[in-house]
Amino acid sequence: MKSARLIAALSLILTSCMAAPSDDNRYSAGKPMRDWRNFSMPSEEVLRDELSDLQYEVTQHEGTERAFDNAYWNNHEEGIYVDIVSGEPLFSSRDKYDSGTGWPSFTKPLIAENIVERIDGKLFMQRTEVRSKHGDSHLGHVFPDGPQPSGERYCMNSAALRFIPKQKLQEWGYGEFAPLFE
Repeated sequence: MKSARLIAALSLILTSCMAAPSDDNRYSAGKPMRDWRNFSMPSEEVLRDELSDLQYEVTQHEGTERAFDNAYWNNHEEGIYVDIVSGEPLFSSRDKYDSGTGWPSFTKPLIAENIVERIDGKLFMQRTEVRSKHGDSHLGHVFPDGPQPSGERYCMNSAALRFIPKQKLQEWGYGEFAPLFE
């Protein structure tokens, strides 16, 4: 936990001037998601139009939003988190926990096949970047300092995610995940 807080503090210092505070999440305002099962990558022009500046910076240019100033770090509702670009399911609220970092953190992905991990050597340290498989969105990083049994902390950017509340899973095309919350 100590290393998680140190990483959070360093990230906060390094990124506080990089990103503006969370701006409007256009998809969260009720705009329908793409059909994640038949996703094809939209053009850069379409992405720039559909995503807020912060969402675009985070997902397309490996940006980082501010800690404690984002949509989901303190969200305690039941539901799933999907990629803001592709809509592919990524994480469940059942695996979310308070890591003290100011970003939404999870112990494991909802569907491991929808996550791609790669080594990131930026910022003078080696980390493991987490990207969505189909949208190729930068989501955040995974660290080996999470709670057991996995010991992993998937530290994600809210700007890369859309939260689907359990009450909307069926309506928004994610009904297969409703049994997780029964």
